[in-house]
Amino acid sequence: MADSFISRKDRIIASAIDIISELGLSALTTKNLALRENMSEALLYKYFGGIDEVLVEVVQYYSKYDESIRHTVSSKDASNTEKLTEYVMTYATYYDNYYAMATLMLQYEELLHNVGTRDHIAWCIMERRKFVLELFQGAIDNKEIRDVFTADELADTLQGIIMAKVLSRRISNRKHTFKHDLIANLVKWFEFIKIEQ
Repeated sequence: MADSFISRKDRIIASAIDIISELGLSALTTKNLALRENMSEALLYKYFGGIDEVLVEVVQYYSKYDESIRHTVSSKDASNTEKLTEYVMTYATYYDNYYAMATLMLQYEELLHNVGTRDHIAWCIMERRKFVLELFQGAIDNKEIRDVFTADELADTLQGIIMAKVLSRRISNRKHTFKHDLIANLVKWFEFIKIEQ
């Protein structure tokens, strides 16, 4: 019943994300997408001009959530470290609830080589990094965390931890949620860099 409220185009995008998650980016073909959607390839072309257009929509769909999360977190009346924690927890919850979406992070390199998605995915990556970098710099400036590492180093480390957890989730079964595993790791890390008030 809920499917009837979702447009056919949105269902095609969701199916494309599922194919990428299950089989990899190279498996995203008009044939596989049409099969997944139980439609002809000709009908698929009614909605999209080809796989490159589908990929562009997938990246735009992905970045919509990025923008929304950043806007929500930045509007909170909280310390920089609280915002960082909220940011990570929101992503973790999102990725737990939409497992396939997390796998797009593992496809960044391929998406950067696609002419249609290169600029948008690069913008998405840079905006995410810039946001986290500003929060870390604010936390350092406000003496919320130690200045042992630069904001650049902290932003890269955070991104690395998230990527490692996403990859780990893909290759092994875990008893806990992605959020649980990620937060458990980050709590230890934040405790190490945090300044006791």
